[in-house]
Amino acid sequence: MTEDRTSSGPQRMVSVGGYLAERLHQLGVTDVFAVPGDYNLALLDELLKDERLAMIGCCNELNAGYAADGYARGRGVGVVITTFSVGALSAINAIAGAHAENLPVLLVSGGPNTRSKHEHELLHHTIDTTDTGYQRQIFEHVTACAVTIDHLEDAAAKIDEAIRAAIDVGKPAYIEIAANLAAREIPAPEPMRFGRATSDADALDAAIAAVAEVVDAARKPVLLAGSQLRSFGAIEAFADLADASRYAVAVMPDAKGFVSEQRDSFIGEYWGPIGDPGVASAVEAADVVLAVGPVFTDYTTVGHSCLLSPDRLVVIGPRQVSVKGRTFSGVAMADVLAGLSAKVASNPTSLETFRRTQRPLAAEPGVEASDAVTARVLAERVEAMLTPTTTLIAETGDSWFHATKMRLPEGASFEIQMKYGSIGWSVGAALGAAVAGGGDRQVVAMIGDGSFQMTAQEVSTMVRLGVPVTLFVVNNGGYTIEVEIHDGPYNVIQDWRYAELIDVFSTSGGPATGVRVTTVGELDAAVTAAASAGGVNLIEVVIDRDDCSDELLDWGSRVLANNTRAPHDTIIL
Repeated sequence: MTEDRTSSGPQRMVSVGGYLAERLHQLGVTDVFAVPGDYNLALLDELLKDERLAMIGCCNELNAGYAADGYARGRGVGVVITTFSVGALSAINAIAGAHAENLPVLLVSGGPNTRSKHEHELLHHTIDTTDTGYQRQIFEHVTACAVTIDHLEDAAAKIDEAIRAAIDVGKPAYIEIAANLAAREIPAPEPMRFGRATSDADALDAAIAAVAEVVDAARKPVLLAGSQLRSFGAIEAFADLADASRYAVAVMPDAKGFVSEQRDSFIGEYWGPIGDPGVASAVEAADVVLAVGPVFTDYTTVGHSCLLSPDRLVVIGPRQVSVKGRTFSGVAMADVLAGLSAKVASNPTSLETFRRTQRPLAAEPGVEASDAVTARVLAERVEAMLTPTTTLIAETGDSWFHATKMRLPEGASFEIQMKYGSIGWSVGAALGAAVAGGGDRQVVAMIGDGSFQMTAQEVSTMVRLGVPVTLFVVNNGGYTIEVEIHDGPYNVIQDWRYAELIDVFSTSGGPATGVRVTTVGELDAAVTAAASAGGVNLIEVVIDRDDCSDELLDWGSRVLANNTRAPHDTIIL
């Protein structure tokens, strides 16, 4: 850094990369995930000069993007750094997933030298064109803001524009920095507060009054938590409303963990016919369902088979409220919830009704140590591992249906990628979650073998860092979730000796163990050992190919029915 003294006093100067590093520090980011390439090397060097920022080198850009996704879930913002084209385009699937899941992930790409662009040179790593703007144009579809920094004069403004957009709408942003500008100096950033847009006062008052009128007139309203609660900073406000209203509280499957499952008013997971026992009846029979931040996809609605009546649904979205055919825009979710907490009448009727109709669950049949492991037994053992400092991650597949049924202790968190559903996500996400936890949280991930094969390399990064992660790799010989939607020979995969990968990856780094289990006794011993081993533990659990939850069978058939509906007789343009 240098100082440029002017008549108005000294002006601190930093490199473009240093400017970005300072902004990341202001956002609370202490780690970035990166894969080097010639277009981003100068940028990486500049970021390394900031001792407050740790750089996590990943095996490939897709995994780095998934890690940034997992990190953003714990820290609010994630960052992945790639080289141009061959790197960034490898990461785009992870960024698309973060866009679908409403996560502020910054994709920072090195870019070609500005002279190469100006002189229309044909460059390596490009798609046989001298117009290198295509990468930014592609990322415009999966980000809230996409900027290219080709001039020092507006570098600071563009970095701030991208970050502000990502934070404001809870979506990724794309920042491309030309290779020959990353180390060039610009004025250092002034402190700046990044936050969400405030509500329009008149619209807010009107929205609160309209919602309060409807819910106060209802006999047994229910409160339903959706996945956008965290993305738009409304988790605490939701809890306050739950306390004030005393309504029965249910969560959608992709919002699990956002509401304390130990609170008296919590009734469980609403996932239509495959949710927790009695919850569908309680929600669908309510005369008003106050849904906060819901995302109704074919996955969360079980092939759109849920019986939520639009006439009884009041939706509080990130910046909009819909109630009885009226729409109020320009209102922030947290502001609406805070206003309702102060206004609505207490009404525990739906909770009391739910409790009266609840029936105790039948005891699970006992097992012997010599019995083969089943998916049900595995889920029981994982649930018993959970503590207030656990982050549980469920990969797309049967792990969804087992993990969402587990009761979380106070303080435990849960992560799922339900809207995008990209298999393999959980391996990188587990790395990101562990790094975000700073060693204070134990990450437990349930992953199918097919998903694991997509991104297995990143276990080596976990081993190198020695992060506290326990991976349950469920070996049933194929893509079980696809089998239950529509089976075919393409759902069979090559078997691996998964547990032995730890030996392959453990040339250096922290403690790491790998073990293969086939019986209940072996599983119990592996779980006990993992609890005291520290570092990375990979437990390969062998189960029968046809062993899956009843919920997956039901869900799969309903999703298939939705996918295979007959086409319209006419083409709708």
